[in-house]
Amino acid sequence: MGNQPTHSQPIEDSNSVGPGSGWQPQYLSARQDGQTIAVAPLYAKGHSQGEYIFDHNWAQAYENAGGRYYPKLQIAVPFTPATGRRFLTKPGHEVTGMSALIQGAVEIAANNDISSLHATFCTEAEALAGAEMGLLTRTSQQFHWVNDGYADFDAFLGSLSSRKRKNMRKERQQANNFGGDIVELTGDQIQPEHWNAFWEFYQDTGARKWGTPYLTRNFFHFAHQTMRDDILMVLAMRDGRAVAGALNFIGRTTLYGRYWGCTEHHPCLHFEL
Repeated sequence: MGNQPTHSQPIEDSNSVGPGSGWQPQYLSARQDGQTIAVAPLYAKGHSQGEYIFDHNWAQAYENAGGRYYPKLQIAVPFTPATGRRFLTKPGHEVTGMSALIQGAVEIAANNDISSLHATFCTEAEALAGAEMGLLTRTSQQFHWVNDGYADFDAFLGSLSSRKRKNMRKERQQANNFGGDIVELTGDQIQPEHWNAFWEFYQDTGARKWGTPYLTRNFFHFAHQTMRDDILMVLAMRDGRAVAGALNFIGRTTLYGRYWGCTEHHPCLHFEL
């Protein structure tokens, strides 16, 4: 990220997690012989928002049976439905470190009469290790697009059936008839007015989908300060202003599409962005 500051943590510094958010940090660490051998991002959750693994039916059933489901304990990266390590261990302490973290979290739940402990979007190895330690496993489904060596988008279309290829071209033409231009911005190309527009999009989508958007306005400020080189913003511009947008985070090998929104409805524009 060049000379940009790296000490800021957008999710915490923006108060998107912390007091009043329903995500109360209770970070775990395991020590042995005076050294930290493992850590995990543990949160006490007052709701099930921002996890992208839904357990509302569990909560309802638990409370219908007379229990209190919240708070629960969640080992996760807030608002991030991407697989990654959730139990960080010092080399040579993979088994003992993870075991100590899980035992510690289970003990916290038991001693405080907390309904449950969850670890979400962990790696397959961590899931298997957790099962061996007595945790239940659950399976969900995600959809990923993989670039199978396509030279360009037309090459991708060429891999589809004629019907699908024709339909996609028709929808893309329909989307691009919204009366403006689609632009891609990253790094220093992203300006404050772009974030102001995207905040409106995020608010609209969040209010319709989740009731209350969980990222604060300051989150996008801190993300711009520290992560803008790892962000791709795609905007639909019409008459000099953004009417729709999509926010993506750039990984080493993957583009993570995260949020979308608009202030005007145009057919198929969501998919085109």
